[in-house]
Formats: sequence, C-alpha cells, structure tokens
Amino acid sequence: MGARKANVSAAAEVDAYLAKIPRESRDALSTLRTRIRAAAPSATEGIGYGVVMLKYDGHPLVGYGAGKSHCALYVSVEAVRSADAALGAELDRYATGKGTLRFTPDEPLPAALVKKIVKVRVAEIQARWGTRRR
Repeated sequence: MGARKANVSAAAEVDAYLAKIPRESRDALSTLRTRIRAAAPSATEGIGYGVVMLKYDGHPLVGYGAGKSHCALYVSVEAVRSADAALGAELDRYATGKGTLRFTPDEPLPAALVKKIVKVRVAEIQARWGTRRR
C-alpha cells in the first residue's frame, strides 16, 4: 500500500509540474509523457533536478522538461547514439548537448523516435544492471 501511495504522490507531482508550464509546452510534454509510458509502461515517474524523471527498475531512464522557448528530452545522447548507430541521423536534428534533445512545442519528437530511444535505454539498463525480480 505504501508503494501505491508513493506512485500516486509522484504522479500528482508530475501533474503539478506540467500544470505550471504554458499550454503549448504542456501539450507537447503530455504527448511525450504518453509516448514514453507506452514504450516503457513499468517505468516510474517523479520530479528530479527540477524536471520530470522516469526510472526503469530503479535506474534513471529519461527525463523531460520545458524551457522558455523549447522542450527537452534528457537522455544520454552519446550512449543512445553508440548503442544504435542508425539513430544518429535522427538525433542530429535535435541534439544540442551530450544529454539533451531540444524540440519546439509545435514540432514534438516523433513517436517512433521516442520509442526507439526509450527501448535503447531500457536495453542499456538491463545489460548493465540486469532486471529486478518482482
């Protein structure tokens, strides 16, 4: 029951974070949230470092947030690129740093790209730490 309450509390924190963001960015991040959850349904979410952070089996998966004129997906771009070289060209359009893919609310990250990124990260976590027994 305690874990259930923590999950509800974390979801409420994320909802509160999103509620403070301008509508255009909020809509883009809500879409991103749905896409991430579809790719990793067992991931847990909460707030960390001032943005939404998702964890897979207790390990950081991805994060997302909004700036003044952009939205961002926080992920180890270099790790994703090295794990899946085919994603390189797709990431180049958005990559602005080692750990950030920036995009504008009117051009959200494509669903297929989000799915690929999350799947690469899940595989990376499983290869590095294994999977917890539930």
